[in-house]
Amino acid sequence: MKYSIGIDLGTTNSELAYCLLPDDGQTDLSPEIFKIPQFVDTSIVESRPALPSFLYVGPEEERASSNWTLPWDSISSGIGDDVKESVQEEAGGNSSRDRTAKRAKGLFKKLFGLNSSSEDQTSGISNPDALYLVGEIASRLAADYPERVISSAKSWLTCARLDRRQPILPWNAPGAVSKVSPVEASRRYLRHLVLAWDNAFPESPIFDQQVVLTVPASFDESARELTREAAGLAGLNLDTLLFLEEPQAALYSWLAQMGASWRKKLKIDDVVLVCDVGGGTTDLSLIRVEEENGELVLRRLAVGNRLLLGGDNIDLALAHHASELFAEQGVKLNPWQSTALWRQCREAKESLLKAEGDDETFKISILGRSSKLIGESTSIFFPKKDAVSIALDGFFPFCALTDRPRRRSSLGLRETGLPYEADPAISKHVAAFLCSRTGGQDMSDTVKPTRFLLNGGVFNSNIIASRFQQQLEQWFPEAKPTNLHPTAELESAVARGASFYGAAKLGNGVRIRSASARSYYVGIETAAPAIPGVPQPLKALCVAPMGMEEGSELDVPSDPFELIVGEPATFRFFSSTSRPSDQPGSFIDWFEPAGQDGESEDVELQETDPIETRFDADSEIGTLQNGGPEYVAVHFRSKITELGTMEIWCDEIEGKGSWKLEFNVRDEQYEF
Repeated sequence: MKYSIGIDLGTTNSELAYCLLPDDGQTDLSPEIFKIPQFVDTSIVESRPALPSFLYVGPEEERASSNWTLPWDSISSGIGDDVKESVQEEAGGNSSRDRTAKRAKGLFKKLFGLNSSSEDQTSGISNPDALYLVGEIASRLAADYPERVISSAKSWLTCARLDRRQPILPWNAPGAVSKVSPVEASRRYLRHLVLAWDNAFPESPIFDQQVVLTVPASFDESARELTREAAGLAGLNLDTLLFLEEPQAALYSWLAQMGASWRKKLKIDDVVLVCDVGGGTTDLSLIRVEEENGELVLRRLAVGNRLLLGGDNIDLALAHHASELFAEQGVKLNPWQSTALWRQCREAKESLLKAEGDDETFKISILGRSSKLIGESTSIFFPKKDAVSIALDGFFPFCALTDRPRRRSSLGLRETGLPYEADPAISKHVAAFLCSRTGGQDMSDTVKPTRFLLNGGVFNSNIIASRFQQQLEQWFPEAKPTNLHPTAELESAVARGASFYGAAKLGNGVRIRSASARSYYVGIETAAPAIPGVPQPLKALCVAPMGMEEGSELDVPSDPFELIVGEPATFRFFSSTSRPSDQPGSFIDWFEPAGQDGESEDVELQETDPIETRFDADSEIGTLQNGGPEYVAVHFRSKITELGTMEIWCDEIEGKGSWKLEFNVRDEQYEF
């Protein structure tokens, strides 16, 4: 490995940053942004610091209408190589990249129970011969062909109600439009970055480097595995690939800039609120400064639910107001369908919310499409005061710390699609996050940030950044939280931070630590005589002690247990905040089942959601051959990943079988 590479696979834009890995233990790492070649217009390629996360799906005949050759494409094959390589990867092969892609699919198959026939039928592409363009040109084509452009593929990865490996995007597109899956769209963005890097650094292919891929702090396990699968199929090395939460990456970017001097900027017990408002999502995290062996260390306290709410919502709100201004001139527009209007309103937001004068305006022009306006255009001048009012009053209104966002619409039916937030007030979502431990009942126990770090293009506006600080000062007048990094490069911080983290992981910098504040237990059914109407008694086996750091793994010492294989089974898990002395392998011998209210009658233990699954033994992982239900003697092995997922591996004692149970240890996405 020569480089540490950070990839921000964003909802709206994707970026890549890199830094040289020092060989002498130095810590003054300086990540740089990689400029990505991409089409910006027909047959025109330019290098830009960001790759818009848009995918244009054009008709087959359009492929031959222009020169779509990128720097890494051969002149004879052009863009078709991408499709051919995808097919080759999915078919398997002998290269290391082929094997990585194959392992990714095998892992997904085991996790989600796909059989071989359904996997073979699910390519993620409805038409491999269509024209596929990613980046700036796809973003521009969205104005004229919105039904052919895919956006927010990353958000679709979280939509568990749909099969995210099936070609379903563009969502609600006409039947004649070719479609791809959210996984395939993500693969294409990542594949573009992989090819661009390998073309620029042929002596240091990305497969051989340390790569860190960022994900939202609240991504569930299925969304992470889908992202991992896309990464493997794109050509990244899954054996060395690391995931990092985006808010943490933003803080790592600050650490990279500060170097060792960060310890002079923060003090013990400082709590940093990281607020990351991207184009389509908002992520929140809390990180505390602690002392360990005389040194300051950083420890993550909490992460919030992923909110499908961001800068795009502000753009759409401006577009609705713009349509009203057009209506005053007798021009009727539908802002929900007019992507051209939406795009111009994004430019208006970026211009007006950073403008100095209060009387500034932004000209918005729309080409006419009605019979009266074909070939002509009409314009309005969007006032700055209107843009400020919409952004602040609609998305960052002053509110009380006890206020809560509206969670759902009162209407009984809604269209299938992404689970967007019902309440656009970001400030109310932040209040709910800060009070999540107390439920808003005891404000004295609310987590009080002393510093905050902003990330995302929305906060390029000093008006919005100042409103956010004023809101925190209203909530916490004694602490008066201050901005940790007011001059941050907000749109590239996540990629830079991920690159720095990759180097830190290899021992070249400070790391943010995360440890469990609970001990965790698995329910074990006791071998006892059956009694009519009485459930078998439970024991609780400690599989992870309180204080176990994320990223660590341990063997659970115990006698063998029997794991049922070959039929569906339910697994129960419990946690405790009041048993710090329990160690892996400790038993709670007499354990009452949960009561009717869903809470354990033993106040020291709380039950998490049970897992219902079926473990099958196949030739890859097990020794059973008949496919029927069997009991296999196993030992437990526990691991808490760096993204807060508890993995409990059931390792076969007399064979090579190994089965994994996993769940989120962050207590409804929060860990204190």
